Amino acid sequence: MTRSLSHRNITASHPASPSLSRPDSPYTVNPPIDFDGLSWPSVGAKARKEQTLEEQQATMEKLSGAIRTILECVGEDPDREGLRLTPERYAKAMLYFTKGYEQNIRDIIGGAIFQEDHDEMVIVRDLEIHSLCEHHLVPFLGKMHIGYIPNGKVLGLSKLARIAEMFARRLQVQERLTKQVALALSEVLRPQGVAVVVESKHLCMVMRGVEKTTAITTTSCMLGRFRQSAKTREEFMKLILHGSR
Repeated sequence: MTRSLSHRNITASHPASPSLSRPDSPYTVNPPIDFDGLSWPSVGAKARKEQTLEEQQATMEKLSGAIRTILECVGEDPDREGLRLTPERYAKAMLYFTKGYEQNIRDIIGGAIFQEDHDEMVIVRDLEIHSLCEHHLVPFLGKMHIGYIPNGKVLGLSKLARIAEMFARRLQVQERLTKQVALALSEVLRPQGVAVVVESKHLCMVMRGVEKTTAITTTSCMLGRFRQSAKTREEFMKLILHGSR
């Protein structure tokens, strides 16, 4: 059974004060993501995860046929030597690029949450991410910085990278990817705060449209103390910027 996530309102036990720089985000009260990490925003992810071998083969054939149609539409001959196996190769590649649909937070975390008396920031910086823009199905790639302040529990460091990878390996927009990682960590750890910053280059801006090859897009999601306290947020930003020099 899938358990709905609910983000704890950290300000409930902390009255408003001048140190609180921003109110809680309205989008974290009832975040639209379930514990299995399957339903935001896709409704077909669970079906893909539970496919039988026969259904997987049928999906491969359907996807390969679609790629063959694309080759024909752009003016190519899908039967020539160089393209003969391309539909099947691309189908396999696309399923790999989107393998995050077959994963969920519960299985990734496993037993890697540990009780620990640590109340200072934990930061993992420069996690490489590769994803596909859902608007044009071309890549965007860059790095993600994740920080949290424990509340009696810490997460195995490699799991932060695996959570980032799970959400990145889906059709995405960078803004949603950033928020998904932050909300997932907030749910599984119940920390004092979570901060996620993503910096990436979008090939939809490089190869088409405005064709700006040097443009970098930066997004952030701050929850709990990172959102409420400007000093906490500034400390996090200084730490990730210092390490990038």
